[in-house]
Amino acid sequence: MNFWEKLEKPFFMLAPLADVTDPAFRRIVAKYGKPSVIYTEFVSADGLLLADEKGKEILKKDLLYTESERPIVAQFFTGKPVNMEGAVKLAVELGFDGVDINMGCPDRSVEKQGAGAGLIKDSRRAKEIIKSAKRGAGGLPVSVKTRIGYNKNEIEEWLPELLSEEPATIVLHARTRKEMSKVPAHWEVIKRAVKIRDELKSGTLIVGNGDAADLVHAKKLAEESGADGVMLGRAIFGNPWLFSGEIPSIEEKLKVMVEHTKLFEELLPHKNFAVMKKHYKAYVNGFDGAKELRNRLFEETSNATEVENIIGEYLKSS
Repeated sequence: MNFWEKLEKPFFMLAPLADVTDPAFRRIVAKYGKPSVIYTEFVSADGLLLADEKGKEILKKDLLYTESERPIVAQFFTGKPVNMEGAVKLAVELGFDGVDINMGCPDRSVEKQGAGAGLIKDSRRAKEIIKSAKRGAGGLPVSVKTRIGYNKNEIEEWLPELLSEEPATIVLHARTRKEMSKVPAHWEVIKRAVKIRDELKSGTLIVGNGDAADLVHAKKLAEESGADGVMLGRAIFGNPWLFSGEIPSIEEKLKVMVEHTKLFEELLPHKNFAVMKKHYKAYVNGFDGAKELRNRLFEETSNATEVENIIGEYLKSS
């Protein structure tokens, strides 16, 4: 059942990005540039278990996936071990290939729940949450995504605590919570993390995350650090072809943007259309007339039909 063991190294993964790697965009990425592993956006374990029926159904929409996305990992956050166990049981029922615990999100509201990056300051609770996830997983592999520390690099103390619970994989964002994404990622710390893992004779895979610009760069980072894999995040914006290495034409890019918009409207009708619009800045960029076209998309559209019409006009006139 552990798909991680079958991956050819180094492998390359799509990061979970809130309001970005939703079911619509994941389908597009799987179609045009499939990574080794895909993660869902992070989903509240507390909400999945404690919200009213309408709230639960909305959260479950974030967990929609297709067979084309496998291996697909559901990512959850909570500060409560019992709720993590319940959410993981749901992921098993839904047929996910793995589950991941978010221990890196710097959002204050998430931290106030004792979740996300807040768990770096509470290794006892973090370990309890891993244990509870494993209880709910029934053999499904459990991974952890975290940072190298809270206010400073704490990899020497933090990583062994996590490794003691034997997660299948640990994804390390190579920055502290304090640094957010404001400084270059510390890939030398990923190299040290691999050594710590090896010194402890752990079977856990180590994946580095932070600043990988494309697949060529990710391969270089993996080689230099010794990481088993690299997770790419921001580089996916406007570029579902990222993991294939293909460079699409402007026409291809715009047509896929329309396809993406239609999927967003179909799968996530409850979400504000502004969530989709943030992709347009990345899709519509770097060519003559891009700024004007982008402005039209921001100012004149509120649904997929309007987007399709504007793109159709542009392609006919260009």
